[in-house]
Amino acid sequence: MICTFIDSAVLIVAARAEDPISEMAMQILEDPSREFASSIFLKLEVLPKAIYNQRIAEVRFYEEYFNSVLHWATNLDEIIHNAYHIEASQSGLGAMDALHIAAVSVGAVEFITAEKAKSSIPRTNSIRIISISPN
Repeated sequence: MICTFIDSAVLIVAARAEDPISEMAMQILEDPSREFASSIFLKLEVLPKAIYNQRIAEVRFYEEYFNSVLHWATNLDEIIHNAYHIEASQSGLGAMDALHIAAVSVGAVEFITAEKAKSSIPRTNSIRIISISPN
């Protein structure tokens, strides 16, 4: 099994099914050879806004995804330390991206994002980055 950490943009395009890359995002999420890793930071990034805006189908989609996650990053002190000292300070990642990348310490071997190759995420050396963005 491939332990994969999914970025928020991948979940959002899959849930909303309005983007040209939505189908690719769904293929990744439905891939039986993958196990998923996540953190409270990812959940916080996608779920509350969908709840607040009463997008019930989107809320269900996210809840189903988070219920399927097998590897949860729970050592928040270590994640925050690594996000600040390694990912943000050394790789130049923004705060939330740094937290996501630092949370892969639960054994994920790849981080799948919808960010373009020119974004800051590919600068990290902590994990293999795969972008489903067409550019």
